[in-house]
Amino acid sequence: MPAASSRTTTVSALVAAALAAGLLTGAATTSASASDTPAADGQVRIHDIQGSTRISPLVGQQVSQVPGVVTGVRTYGSKGFWFQDTRPDTDPATSEGVFVYTGSAPTVAAGDAVTVSGTVTEYVPGGLTSGNQSLTQLSKPTVTVVSSGNALPAPVRITGRSVPSRYAPQGDPAAGGSVNALPLRPSRYALDYYESVEGMNVSVGTSRVAGATDTHAELWVTVKPHENDARRGGTVYGSYDQQNTGRLQIQSLVPLAEQPFPKADVGDVLTGVTEGPLDFNQYGGYTLTARTMGTVTAKGLRREVTRKQRSGELAVATYNVENLDPSDPQEKFDALAAAVVDNLASPDIVALEEIQDDNGAKDDGTVSAGLTVKKFTDAIRAAGGPAYDWRSVDPEDKKDGGEPGGNIRQVFLFNPERVSFTDRSGGDATSATGVVRERGRAALTFSPGRIDLANAAWENSRKPLVGEFSFRGRTVFVVANHFASKGGDEAIYAEHQPPARSSEVQRHAQGRAVNTFVKKLLSAQKNARVLVVGDINDFEFSGTAKELTAGGVLYPAIKSLPRSERYTYVYQGNSQVLDQILTSPAIGDFTYDSVHINAEFADQNSDHDPQVVRFRP
Repeated sequence: MPAASSRTTTVSALVAAALAAGLLTGAATTSASASDTPAADGQVRIHDIQGSTRISPLVGQQVSQVPGVVTGVRTYGSKGFWFQDTRPDTDPATSEGVFVYTGSAPTVAAGDAVTVSGTVTEYVPGGLTSGNQSLTQLSKPTVTVVSSGNALPAPVRITGRSVPSRYAPQGDPAAGGSVNALPLRPSRYALDYYESVEGMNVSVGTSRVAGATDTHAELWVTVKPHENDARRGGTVYGSYDQQNTGRLQIQSLVPLAEQPFPKADVGDVLTGVTEGPLDFNQYGGYTLTARTMGTVTAKGLRREVTRKQRSGELAVATYNVENLDPSDPQEKFDALAAAVVDNLASPDIVALEEIQDDNGAKDDGTVSAGLTVKKFTDAIRAAGGPAYDWRSVDPEDKKDGGEPGGNIRQVFLFNPERVSFTDRSGGDATSATGVVRERGRAALTFSPGRIDLANAAWENSRKPLVGEFSFRGRTVFVVANHFASKGGDEAIYAEHQPPARSSEVQRHAQGRAVNTFVKKLLSAQKNARVLVVGDINDFEFSGTAKELTAGGVLYPAIKSLPRSERYTYVYQGNSQVLDQILTSPAIGDFTYDSVHINAEFADQNSDHDPQVVRFRP
């Protein structure tokens, strides 16, 4: 253990000094100069470097001849290796492993006994402004191989029993909510437990997949299969206090050219032992970087198919089609079209999000999306679906956020054989629609139209699109939304606990604006049938949802489902709600379905699942 003198230096002071010296950094290529102060009396070991808080008590200091055995080598990305002390101390809070950042392909191999000299630094994946926890590492190393072919330290087995049920301690108010200076309590908090084995050789046994293999060659498992389990095998994120402690990201240390990463869907099982060093990164937090990977046992998860609406039912769906534009391969159009026809059973109205302009991300002032929509509706007809008509309002160039040059917007598709659209001309990108009362009923001034355009809530964000439809002589108003993204929010594994969710300020304002518009419709006609649909980019329990539903004017239809089925998206192994359909009080009897066809699968046509509601107006 470090000498008492090094322990008495407060972590906050060390962090401040490290920041000043550039030793606490978000750049992997830190070139900070070493301190001349000895780290401690006698030989420094890895647990002395790691310490019992998240920030090394030796940050900024030069350490020499630190011994250990190499447990894993990374030759891509942040290049380096992990090594681990074979003579651990008795403190469960101090990790016995650490990452050595080399910057180039390491020349060591697993099983090498080494000594390492270098500078103790704290690397913040994603940068200092990300709010992420830091990774303790040795930089600018000098490495000496003492011997090779040594047995690796036995892995710490991560199990449902070893990981605490509480996720994280509350951050220190005096430190802005940071947990960095708090003593680790690995038997009480999951994040503390994972931090206490950061850099060590760890393993998981046979575990259920909670997040499908993605395009970056990673997946998520849960070592707690009964923790808020979803009906189809995932893990439901049901509140800000249910972060789901059993989730763990899995990556591979073996280059993909040598060994392809296993392909898995949610509910599959990663069978056998998966073993390697525990890393921390900005795209998932604590991550098992596997030297040896288990094998995937498929459980045959199938894409859902919703039922067809009955003759007297109106079916309204919402679907985020993920930046669709004419340059996308025909296969994407065909797959999305087949989903509308086969999995959604050809709804009468489909509100689409993320329809891009006619040349996609090319930034040349184009805002029209007629080619994009035609290519999609043609594909739907080719798949055996109806000849959908459509309505939308082109946005102003580069005013609605999304991929630069893409000009994403919402679009209504509707089946003219089942439903009619009430056109009221005049709506455009800068002219907001209003609500009037005509012959005792609510009506729009523009249809289609965009709402509340002068509200700052819509700055650099998609403006809601509202349309007036008629089904069997009954008017139905549909408001299609794509609220501001969660960009800028701190991750649930952030340094600050609870993490800052800065993006929700704008979504709260957007929720209030839509709620106010619905209240205008209901003021003009108490029993107006209103649907608010789309990618809300927030949870059904969020403050945004509370703003949308204020005054009881809207009800989140997803709450009609059992808790195990409430999700439309899977992120970092958490099955969660981002897309919603909300109903006004006059739509009291409905059936709602979140149709799981994308989010749980390695092969995705979009990263969102569509939803559909059916009712008799």
